[in-house]
Amino acid sequence: MTARWTRTAVVALALTALSGCGGGAKANGPAPSHGVTGTVTVFAAASLTESFTRIGKDFQAANPGTKVTFNFAGSSALATQINQGAPADVFASAAPANMKTVTDAGNGDGTPVVFASNQLVIAVPKGNPQGIAGLADLTRPGVKVAVCAVQVPCGAAAKKALAVAGVKLTPATEEQDVKAALAKVKLGEVDAALVYRTDVTAAPSDVDGVQFPESAQAVNDYPIEVLKNAPNKAGAQAFVAYVRSGEGRAVLTAAGFRCP
Repeated sequence: MTARWTRTAVVALALTALSGCGGGAKANGPAPSHGVTGTVTVFAAASLTESFTRIGKDFQAANPGTKVTFNFAGSSALATQINQGAPADVFASAAPANMKTVTDAGNGDGTPVVFASNQLVIAVPKGNPQGIAGLADLTRPGVKVAVCAVQVPCGAAAKKALAVAGVKLTPATEEQDVKAALAKVKLGEVDAALVYRTDVTAAPSDVDGVQFPESAQAVNDYPIEVLKNAPNKAGAQAFVAYVRSGEGRAVLTAAGFRCP
């Protein structure tokens, strides 16, 4: 069964996720100040843009003297940049596979930790003018669809969900990150896009979302890790701790992520 991703549904799911994580967040307690200073450079999946920007500001407030800078992009591109020597302190990936690319190259420090998970929805223009109700509708004649490239976690998840549904889709465009796919809907260049539910939650005035059952078979876990050659190792460790703290988890669940 499919369902329109209405504002009420967004709020309900956010509250469900928060209630499911609330005990853990409370148990973690407030994120302490670690007495760190300097710039912390975080390479993070594009789908984390809104939530990590908020977390970055909160981290700076909790740790005076710090500055968090972000590089948001597709996880596969970020992994490549890190392995080519780009200076970064923290990597937050939208899938374990892209994190493994970094750790296999010896560029991680310690063991990656899953801090959130995300699920796909179909983003459509407000009002759903094409009446999209599920994956099969994306194959109707004249319906233009944007997806992420398969190397990107949202693209890999879309490929898996489509396979589960037995739907063969020829997209109008394949984008290098989920925000680019969503932008195609916002600009009216496509009729739908396979994106994360958090992206729909972040753009309630621009798009609606359609849930589909096959997305449950393609949930993406998000790992985070301090990098081996982090210029600010102490700052990196403090930022990862903050993401996993009660404050960080509250921001993530409000954005539509689920706790591990």
